[in-house]
Amino acid sequence: MRPDDWYCTQDLTGFLARAGGFLRSRPDLHTVALTVTETLRRSGLRAYGDEAPVFGVLEVGGQVRAAYFRTPPYRLNVTPLNPDEAESLAAHLVALGHSVPGVIAASETAEAFVAAWRRQAGARGAVSQRQRLYRLGNLTVPQPLPAGRARVAGKEDREQLARWYGEFVEDAGHAAARDAAGWADSRISYGGVTLWEGEDGTPLSMAGVTPTVAGQVRVAPVYTPAHLRGRGYAGAVTAQVSRAVLASGVREVLLFTDLANQTSNSLYQRIGYRAVADFTAYDFRGNRGF
Repeated sequence: MRPDDWYCTQDLTGFLARAGGFLRSRPDLHTVALTVTETLRRSGLRAYGDEAPVFGVLEVGGQVRAAYFRTPPYRLNVTPLNPDEAESLAAHLVALGHSVPGVIAASETAEAFVAAWRRQAGARGAVSQRQRLYRLGNLTVPQPLPAGRARVAGKEDREQLARWYGEFVEDAGHAAARDAAGWADSRISYGGVTLWEGEDGTPLSMAGVTPTVAGQVRVAPVYTPAHLRGRGYAGAVTAQVSRAVLASGVREVLLFTDLANQTSNSLYQRIGYRAVADFTAYDFRGNRGF
């Protein structure tokens, strides 16, 4: 495997022309690449920040084997790689002089890239988060449901959504991928957030969904303010939004969890979500000038 087997571009259209079919071949494992590129296509290349994103494709014998993207200043996101492919990717990025502050990928891929990046760039990787990707099987609505109802958030909820998104990001302990107001506007534009509200109309919890791409939707984020947790609101709104996605005809309903949060992992399994794969996020320290 050679570093020049990788093709790098900042042209989203060109990237999707080369790698779109490959990404759609495994919409579960490639869910983040699919949804991020769809957001960039809808909202423009600066949707995630001031720097233009970077995309890459590994082609061998005319066949796409892997892909990556990065929306600076965030981590590199990579589809599954074997160790030789990970080594060639690290060498490719070093040759281009690309900065890589971290990586997130299926756990074996992430580990292989961390080892390769240490050899190629002199950086050590530290685990930032371990995640699990789930797919919805048979939906089980939790009983009894808490008092209240679900409704799709509208323009009148913009301030609430932006505030909760900021709180969610702070709770998760990582940098926001988008500014809160921009995130709220984008989600409202396609009905991408469902609220669970009390009988008096007070919003109590929210569950978002990504746009449908390649027949898959990812539930994200799910958030309940700290003082309202433990009352069943998150389970109720997640079940409702999952049921709505199924009713729309989508059959691949996915979500990620933080493996350190046993409460959420148990909740989603009770609703009917089943594990697909584990992912690991690493941050790098000590790059030699990269």
